[in-house]
Amino acid sequence: MSEQGSWRELRDRRMAEPGAAEAYEAARIAYELGRTVRTMREGRGWSQSDLAREAGMTQSAVARFEAGGTIPTLPVLERLARALDADVEVRLTPKAPAA
Repeated sequence: MSEQGSWRELRDRRMAEPGAAEAYEAARIAYELGRTVRTMREGRGWSQSDLAREAGMTQSAVARFEAGGTIPTLPVLERLARALDADVEVRLTPKAPAA
């Protein structure tokens, strides 16, 4: 068996474990939020320290957030959004019915 085949099998087994899909989705969301904040920060020409100061956070907290290393709370998102002159939008939308 090739190394690539082994990796795929391991990934498939792990994703079939209870809670794995939810954890993967949470990590994906954290990464995307972090990437968005980083893009907005860099667009302003700010360092992580600049954003941290404006948001009332530490530089290391901003770095962890941008790296997707934390699942953010709404209050943290609101502080970052205020500092970046942005809005936080949270929506719940119904899933499409199964065909």
